[in-house]
Amino acid sequence: MSDSFTLAAIAMVRTEVRKSRFLAVAGPVRDESEAKAFIAAHSDFSATHNCSAWRIGQAYRFDDDGEPAGTAGKPILQAIDGQSLDKVAVVVTRWFGGILLGGGGLVRAYGGAAAQCLRQAEKLQCLDLAAASIACDFGDLAILTARLAAVPGLETKAQEFTPRGALIEVAIPVAERARVERLVADVTSGRGTLTWLDDAAA
Repeated sequence: MSDSFTLAAIAMVRTEVRKSRFLAVAGPVRDESEAKAFIAAHSDFSATHNCSAWRIGQAYRFDDDGEPAGTAGKPILQAIDGQSLDKVAVVVTRWFGGILLGGGGLVRAYGGAAAQCLRQAEKLQCLDLAAASIACDFGDLAILTARLAAVPGLETKAQEFTPRGALIEVAIPVAERARVERLVADVTSGRGTLTWLDDAAA
């Protein structure tokens, strides 16, 4: 079982530091494109700064958005890592209040807003996933997809049609591997095939 957690839903916190207003918004993301879309969707471009960070596995990015280097994006990323979170993006928007906070003040303000937001967010444990490809006939497709949808934590990544039926790409919790193998064999009466692609988190 993975020791990392993600967020169950979007969380939001408002704070004020020496007349500067901060809004931290955090949410779950599955890949880099989702992280970029989340940041764009939750940035207020009428504000002074929209600083952000995200982590997905070993990949991460942070952005100071015009604040002095290292005073905003990096503290936000450190807040994510400090709470053992993965597949998470955070945006902290600042409306300048007329009083300079200094480097240390900015680090505390951005990192503190992000950390407070993440602490109050509902969390889910990240599941270790294994990637697989399932081939089935047309006649088995409807019931197979319905049964797969009932497997806890299973994610359908893609589906394409073949001359005989369909090819379904899925990410399966490692703990459910044997169950899904049996499910495919039983539902398709042995006609379907499941091929494990790798054991990496998908």
